[in-house]
Parts: sequence; structure tokens; C-alpha cells
Amino acid sequence: MRSITTLSLQYAHRFYGFKGEAQYLHGHTGELTIEVEDTVESGVNMVFPCNEIQKTAWEVLKNFDHALILREDDPLLPAILDVYEKQGIRNGAPTNKMKGPAFETDLAKAYPECRLVVTKETMTVEGMIKIVYDLLKDKLNIAKLSFTSGVNKASEEYEVSGTKDRCPLCGIALNEKGVCPKCGYKKA
Repeated sequence: MRSITTLSLQYAHRFYGFKGEAQYLHGHTGELTIEVEDTVESGVNMVFPCNEIQKTAWEVLKNFDHALILREDDPLLPAILDVYEKQGIRNGAPTNKMKGPAFETDLAKAYPECRLVVTKETMTVEGMIKIVYDLLKDKLNIAKLSFTSGVNKASEEYEVSGTKDRCPLCGIALNEKGVCPKCGYKKA
């Protein structure tokens, strides 16, 4: 069975090297749908609480919200960093409250202090799905991801293997020590 939740992301990007309207810097509201598959946890009668899926995902995905997403070879990148440096905001500002933990994967690197994500590939809806799966595959049993941005939509289904140990009291995944990070339940 699956638990399904949706998150909304506001971001700006461009398709560097593209010969159409998307070559210009522009913004979007993106909708990410995450489907998590597992057995129904009998204590709470659900696969995974949707609000906990959102919290788990948002911890890293908030780096994409109200952020600029550029490909690593985009000539705008050094110019943007230079302007941020001159403004004194490259290393953060007191108003920058939505920072997730910095990350670096084979697909993307987040600079939360300056609300910037640098990607290896053009940030399309398909590219976003690849990045999200890479960031969340070890945290959630993801069965399907869908991402919509403007009139563009893509989805990818994944093979789910095994189950995650979950708390019988609140349904969320237990940590590596068998303890629920939400309520403190400890697996015997």
C-alpha cells in the first residue's frame, strides 16, 4: 500500500544552451508528489504518516524553495555569486531562515546560505525527479515521484525492496538505534 503527499516549491532557473523561451531566467511553482510504499503499520493503521513524509523530504528540499537553480557550466553562476558577494549576502543574511543542510551529490550541490542549487544537468522536471530520488532514497521507501512545473510534468516509478522499521505508536521510521525520533519509542 502507499501513502502519498505533495509539496510545493517556488524556484527560478533557466535552460542554459536551450534555443527557446526557457533560456531566459524565469520562475516556477513546482509540485512534487511523493508516493511511499510499505506494509501498513498495524499500531497506527497506515504506511507512513503523510506529514512525516513531508517533514523528511522538506528537510533537504527546502534548499530548492525560493532558490535559484543553475547548471554548473552556466555563465550566470559566477556573475550571481559576484553580485551576492558585493551585496554581502553570499554567506547568508539574517533574513535567510529557510536553510536546509548543505548537500553535495553526483547530481547537485546546495549552497543554502545563498539560496542557490547548482546542478550537473539542466533543471527540468525529469532532472528534479532524479535529484529528489537521490536525496531521499535512503530515508523513504519511494515507489513513485511526480514533479509538475508549469505545463511540464514527469514521473518515475521505483522498485521498492524491503520495509523500514517503523514506530507502532506514530508510524515514522526508527533511527539506526531502533528509536523513534518523534516519540522516543524503543524497539525491543
